[in-house]
Parts: sequence; C-alpha cells; structure tokens
Amino acid sequence: MKAVRFHEYGDAGVLRYEDVEQPVLGAGQVRLRVAATSFNSVDGNIRGGFMRGPIPVELPHTPGIDVAGTVDAVGEGAGLAVGDEVIGFLPMDKPGAAAEYVIAPAEALTPAPKSVPLADAAALPLVGLTAYQALFDHAGLQAGQRVLVNGAGGAVGGYAVQLAHHAGAYVIATASPRSGDAVKSAGADEVVDHTSTAVTAAVTEPVDVVLNLAPVAPEDLAALVTLVRPGGVLVNTTVWMPAPGDEARNVRGIDLFVRSDAGQLAELVARVDGGELHVDVAERLPLPELPALHARPAVHGKVIVVPAS
Repeated sequence: MKAVRFHEYGDAGVLRYEDVEQPVLGAGQVRLRVAATSFNSVDGNIRGGFMRGPIPVELPHTPGIDVAGTVDAVGEGAGLAVGDEVIGFLPMDKPGAAAEYVIAPAEALTPAPKSVPLADAAALPLVGLTAYQALFDHAGLQAGQRVLVNGAGGAVGGYAVQLAHHAGAYVIATASPRSGDAVKSAGADEVVDHTSTAVTAAVTEPVDVVLNLAPVAPEDLAALVTLVRPGGVLVNTTVWMPAPGDEARNVRGIDLFVRSDAGQLAELVARVDGGELHVDVAERLPLPELPALHARPAVHGKVIVVPAS
C-alpha cells in the first residue's frame, strides 16, 4: 500500500510518499481502508521531534491521528463488522492514517455520521474532542454561563463556539476579520477582532470560563485570568505554556491534553447528524501532497487528506 512516513525527525522534507507493507491485525483491532485523515498541528510537532517525551513514536512513523474509513478486516474480539463506516482518534504513538490502510483499536472507533461524506468526517475527532473536553470535562460549562473562546477562528474554536452556544452559554469569541463571520454564524454572541482590539479591553464583564486556543505570549495568557470571575476557570490548550490561575480569587488554570474517547465522539456524531454541529472542511488534498501541507507556514481551517486511490 501507499503511505506517507518519516524515517527521521526534521522539517517537512523528511516526509516520504512510499510503498509499505499492509499492517497486520491483532486481537481487539480492525484494519480500516482509509477514506481520509486530517492535518493537526501536533502532527508537525511529532514529525519535528518536539514531542518525543509525551508521544514516543517508532521510526519510520506514519502520521495521521484522525481517521475516517471502512472496516476491511476484523481481529478477534473487535466487535465490528467488515463494511462498517467508522471514525476515530488513533493512539498518537502508533502508526497513523496517512496511508491507504491503518490498524485501529476497535475501542477507539465509533460509527461515522450519516449526514456528511465519510471522508469529511475525518475533520471531527481530535478537534471536536478537544473542544468538548475543554468545555465540559474541565470547565464544567453550564447553561447561562459566560465563556470567552480566545482563538475561535481555528478548527477547535469553531466546534467550541457551536458546543457552548448549544449548551446555552453566552459566547464571546476572538477572531480575525478573515474568520469573524464564520465564528458569528457558529453561534458567538460577541466577536472581538483581536487584530484591532485588546481582548482585556473588549470584555467588560467577568466570564465564568476562558478557553484559550491561541499561541499567545505568557503575559497575554496571564491577562486573560483577570477576566474570569472568582471561582471560574481558564482552560489552556497551548500545552508548552502552563495555564495560569489566581489562587486568591479561586480561579483555576487547567492545561488540556486531549484524549481519545469513543463515547464522547459518538455524542459529537449524534450532534452532527442532529444538525446541531457543523463539520467544516476548508480543503481536501490527495495523500501525496501531505508533505507540501506540512511545509506551509500556516494552515487555515481544517484540511482533510485523502488516499490517492
């Protein structure tokens, strides 16, 4: 089969589109014929060698944490059937889905949504789970609360705004002019143009939750804590910079490390099929172009990557 792999850590130039042996099944696993994977910023960090501590991969390594595909073979005790269409968040330290076939633990998979093309559903797992876990597992968001989504114009932010809106929260979102309209249509009650206005000046009433998705400077992240009411929480996804809090006001700072959760993913799928959650795909690329995608200075929106065959 064809796959994209890197044999050593480095820049995008280490990625190779090459022939590899089809993976071999084990108990509790299924083999998927990949419909698509997607690009996530963590893919570049793993490729660059910056995540060797928390995510030790075996070289050569195939990237691609998200997967949408069709079950092609079933291992003992896997509990799925050949032909099932599924999506999942694959183990980060195992071979990924930038390939024609991938092995996946059955427990990480959930039936794909019926209302979007199977390949497009690869845009959901990692970023959808990040938004869901940040808002509900860590922040405990409730109806009627005020939430600030800092960096709402990205893929996680789009899901976070939708989820918070449908949870009954009042949503304030920061975005650039390029993504402001999309953030507003996703359900934001207020949109702050962070390119022209300081967030701390624009948010004049305290919020219950700050969700930081932007790679801001440490002093800017600390300033966001001042916007949180006593007893509130700041959840931070930029894990190289610890989340600040304010002990005197009982404001908690929480660093989010997203985890695979098939039950939560099934909940997101149900929301997609129920019309509550929109899957936004900015671009679709064939697998041989994945190295060029990694080489881009910035990737805007969610890009899915489809095997050439």
